[in-house]
Amino acid sequence: MIEHVYRRVAASRSVGAVLVATDDERIRAAVTAFGGDVRMTSPRHRSGTDRVAEVAAAIQCDLVVNVQGDEPLIEPEMIEEALAPFAADASLQMGTLRRRLDDPAAAASPHVTKVVVDADGFALYFSRAPIPFLRDPAAGAAVYKHIGVYVYRRRVLLELAAMAPTPLERAEALEQLRALERGIRIKTVETRHDSIGVDTPDDLERVRQRLAAPARS
Repeated sequence: MIEHVYRRVAASRSVGAVLVATDDERIRAAVTAFGGDVRMTSPRHRSGTDRVAEVAAAIQCDLVVNVQGDEPLIEPEMIEEALAPFAADASLQMGTLRRRLDDPAAAASPHVTKVVVDADGFALYFSRAPIPFLRDPAAGAAVYKHIGVYVYRRRVLLELAAMAPTPLERAEALEQLRALERGIRIKTVETRHDSIGVDTPDDLERVRQRLAAPARS
């Protein structure tokens, strides 16, 4: 799975280097076996943000893209989409992706993170609960799935990692809520691409079927 993620991210035109941050020797061995670049980090990190920040602290760059290792269907174009707003707006601190969600079962699933945004596409809240609550489905409010790709200004990433976990972050087990609770705005970009974060055995089977589909055609 990690090799799929690595190679798809490396195919993005805007990415200068791809590094795998892990505290697991098995992952280090797997990445080394396919020729990837891996950095071992502290086992004490509570989130991917904190782990990526440890690596970012030792390198010089302006932007850091965090792609979770359980996103094997990530498309290189999705990285480009997440990065695009930063080229046009130097004030942006953090960004991510969202995709319209039309499946009621997925909207209700705690394994699918949802996001609601303001009129300018900045995140208002992320939740495992179905948001917004559609009291009137005819009102036209869209339901968006959050896709786990983050872009940070390096300075903001290091600041976030130095902050203690926040109450909503702990309650929902969603690290991006730390940024919102600390007043850091998160720009979201709507993408037409979908991805499957592998959180359950069923997710893994769906990914295997998607990856095998081109071979059967």
